[in-house]
Amino acid sequence: MAMTDVWEPAAVADRETAVDEAARRLTRAAREHRACAPVRDLIGPADISLAYAVQRRVVGDRIAAGARVVGRKIGLTSESVQRQVGVDRPDFGVLLDDMDVSALSAVPSDRLLQPRVEAEIAFVLAADLDTGDLDLARVRSAVGYAVAALEIVDSRVAGWDIAITDTVADNASSGLFVLGRQRVGPGEFTPRDVGMRLYADGELASAGDGAACLGDPLEALLWLARTAREFGDPLRAGQIVLSGALGPLVPTPPGITVRAEMTGGLGTVTATFSPKDQAG
Repeated sequence: MAMTDVWEPAAVADRETAVDEAARRLTRAAREHRACAPVRDLIGPADISLAYAVQRRVVGDRIAAGARVVGRKIGLTSESVQRQVGVDRPDFGVLLDDMDVSALSAVPSDRLLQPRVEAEIAFVLAADLDTGDLDLARVRSAVGYAVAALEIVDSRVAGWDIAITDTVADNASSGLFVLGRQRVGPGEFTPRDVGMRLYADGELASAGDGAACLGDPLEALLWLARTAREFGDPLRAGQIVLSGALGPLVPTPPGITVRAEMTGGLGTVTATFSPKDQAG
């Protein structure tokens, strides 16, 4: 099947039913803390618009339950990460306030199924990106500051057995995130030149740089700004944008401590995952 082909669900009556069933499967997996089968049997392996419809339903249910949108994440921006999870294009998800565990003493492992961590540059916006021309100069000027960040990705799909539609539907395999404390203005560093080293329990586990993120994290931000506006939900001032991995993903079992060190003045960001006797 070509990537542009439209999937015709064989097991359900129509696209709306496919969206409903896929969203219910993912929501139940999260609620019961038990990984589920991929949803591509319902929505197909390549229908991106249908996958984002599922994502909107899943996120909408969480908002209805009291969660608040605080930003977006860009996923699959690194070729190494794309190879790790078997997909070939970026995607985006929605960040909710309860995903931010920066203030906690430990990342709650019991909230996660099969987590992995990646080090990223997080941009915090000072201006809306909703109208006018969107280019690199515009998105750079919209950034209030940047911080080092750890994105803890997770999948409700068992064994990370995902096609692009599975991860998009699953809110871009979002889990939790941790933000560093050192704020750097957009004119104080060059995102594509930032170097990153990620340590797991003191051992080097991942390394990379800003160029691994679509060539430049600002290019990733531009991609998201344009895509979000096309979807009718543009980026807004005050929102956090996790711009994408600077190196390969690292598994994060309970009890592990991970620390990312970044150049460009971004400093370090550290997270310790709660141990087994506090996880589940």
